[in-house]
Amino acid sequence: LCRLLPGAGSGMSGLRATTRFRHLLAAPQILQMPCCHDGLSARILEQAGFEAIAAAGYGLSGSLLGAPDIGLLSATEMLQAYGRICQAVAIPVFVDLDTGFGDVNNVIRAVREAERAGAAALFIEDQTYPKRCGHMAGKQVVPVEEFLSKLQAALWAREDPDLVITARTDAAGVLGLDEALRRARLYAAAGADLVFVEALETEAAMRAANQLLADLGTPSMANLIEGGRTPLLTAEALQEMGYAVVAHPCGSVFTAAQALQDWAQH
Repeated sequence: LCRLLPGAGSGMSGLRATTRFRHLLAAPQILQMPCCHDGLSARILEQAGFEAIAAAGYGLSGSLLGAPDIGLLSATEMLQAYGRICQAVAIPVFVDLDTGFGDVNNVIRAVREAERAGAAALFIEDQTYPKRCGHMAGKQVVPVEEFLSKLQAALWAREDPDLVITARTDAAGVLGLDEALRRARLYAAAGADLVFVEALETEAAMRAANQLLADLGTPSMANLIEGGRTPLLTAEALQEMGYAVVAHPCGSVFTAAQALQDWAQH
């Protein structure tokens, strides 16, 4: 463990984490962003050379509770975990604020607490609360007007203008691709720095989302889960489609679980 020292990042160590994340988002090469599940996994990913990491959903719920990503973690539990992870590394950390944990007032508090914890970027989603993993069945989404109020509250709440606010829509699996694209357009127009259309099931749908967002000048994010609904494409293929960033949310905790199973059997 003594060897797991924070790295120097990508040569932008003199910049705030938020500013560094914006540079990575704007770079021509897609940003590959694995998700950690605790401080140790965060430091290992940093040591491996990743320029940014994420912390989200199942990684935290699985590691902290031994439970699936179905909205069981409280805002306090998630934000405390993010604070420990951000303190463990020198690279930018992208965090998951689920649905914002309530109404616009809860969103404002959650964004400010995430910023104080050290997050460089975050996302909120348009599911109902309690939410479910975006690749599970049984999701529901709120009316678009309700989410737009939350998004505007999040954009207003940040104190650092470089903090990246991401809008995620889960509408594709609930109301269909056309509605997901309509929401993506509205979220981009409302000022989201990054838009995340979750659980697209075909390459054609992924291309449609990227074309829409490219026309609006808003970067797009992919989310690849082993065993999930979205095709597991290479970073090169995703970059060719137009994605600016790809997250790998479950690999860290899946790998740890498999290693522990093997060790326990041994």
